[in-house]
Amino acid sequence: MLLTSCNFFKKSDDREPIARVNESYLYKEDLKDIVPQGASKEDSILMVNAYVNRWARQLLLMDGALINLSQTKQNDFSKLVEQYKIDLYTKAYLEGLVKKNIDTLVKPEEAQLFYEANKESFKLNDNLIQLRYISLPLNPVNLDTIKKRFKRFKTNDKSYLDSISVQFVSYSLNDSLWVKQNHVADKIPIITEANKNQLLKKTNFLQLKDSLNLYLMQVNDVRLQNDYAPLNYVNSSIKKIVINKRKLELIKQLENDITKDAIKNNQFQIYN
Repeated sequence: MLLTSCNFFKKSDDREPIARVNESYLYKEDLKDIVPQGASKEDSILMVNAYVNRWARQLLLMDGALINLSQTKQNDFSKLVEQYKIDLYTKAYLEGLVKKNIDTLVKPEEAQLFYEANKESFKLNDNLIQLRYISLPLNPVNLDTIKKRFKRFKTNDKSYLDSISVQFVSYSLNDSLWVKQNHVADKIPIITEANKNQLLKKTNFLQLKDSLNLYLMQVNDVRLQNDYAPLNYVNSSIKKIVINKRKLELIKQLENDITKDAIKNNQFQIYN
């Protein structure tokens, strides 16, 4: 913006300018997108004034730079600007080609192979837990039935618990998800420093209560810190890594193909 504004705001017609900095002009129509619809008159004036002052400062600084910076420094900056333009255009072009051609499907067996080959990269920094839980008001009338179905947790039990979930203060019945131990403690207020390690016992059932609620928790599985993360916990990360690797390989292939085609079509030559 700094480098183009001098040319962009040159006075080249009979439009009425609203501001001038040396030979550069700002016109009313240049401000049409500055003020959002519905803005009050006072806010509009403030926004327009701020824009005009910022525009003026930029041009004044640019003019000062052109006077005071050496020609060598200006040439260096011009090269950087030109290189940035090239990088911007080529990146956008390659990203468009990649998006059109890349295969984003990562098959389970491919994810498994990557996981096994890079297993040391997937050691855990936190304890992970698979569990389900229900928080109920104290002394519910059907507690024995709820507890029995909650612990057994067959298909019909899941349906039953879903059907009465309006009775629950809070709950999570998706026990296939891996959750960090600290996140569990944050979500379930009955979990404290004193009892949170009870969550790290596999297939452990917990029934706790405070002054307001009763909590039922069933731990399915546990992975401790420094264990290997379960594949289904890191699967989304693996997919991103695999797709990014494909992307880099595809970009390299596209660059090579473009160069070969240019040589073949006599668009690119290297002279002896």
